Amino acid sequence: MMVKICGITNLQDALAAIEEGATALGFNFYQPSPRYITPQAAAEIIAQLPKDALKVGVFVNESAGVVEAIANLAALDVVQLHGKETPDQAPAGYPVWKAFRVDANFSADKLREFPAEAYLLDSPTELYGGSGHVFDWNLAHNIGHKIILAGGLDASNVRQAIATAAPWGVDACSRLESSPGRKDRAKMSAFLCELRNL
Repeated sequence: MMVKICGITNLQDALAAIEEGATALGFNFYQPSPRYITPQAAAEIIAQLPKDALKVGVFVNESAGVVEAIANLAALDVVQLHGKETPDQAPAGYPVWKAFRVDANFSADKLREFPAEAYLLDSPTELYGGSGHVFDWNLAHNIGHKIILAGGLDASNVRQAIATAAPWGVDACSRLESSPGRKDRAKMSAFLCELRNL
């Protein structure tokens, strides 16, 4: 299973996440986010990480040119489009994970409108992720695409989330922090331990 720890802002947290078993790390390039990281700072961290860990850039409503320029600078493996993007905002040459907010009006038909390698389903928030709130995981079940489950996941609920939605991957952020942008090693370890024991 793909396991992403998002909101990485420093090398210590990045290395700890990988040591504990994360297979992907998320770097947030959305400036209003408390987990924002500059492209240059992300590049410096990524240059020191193992090659086999996926480096994912999180973007919100940027043009394809801006996304591609940052992806090239930071040496990203995947771009995650987390806003209200249209398919023409997806950069060429990179796998795309498209995020959708899941509320009572969510329909899996929306996914067909945006060709992507995988679809990240998250709780609706004002700041595009990192809310710590869960949504109804039943809405993510049996969609027929590669689904990444996000929104309020931690050691206490990730097993139930996976049992309910059967996703391709999971993504955790705010519930694994000591403060926005700073991971709590114990919380991160407990979360990843739950996934190792599945």
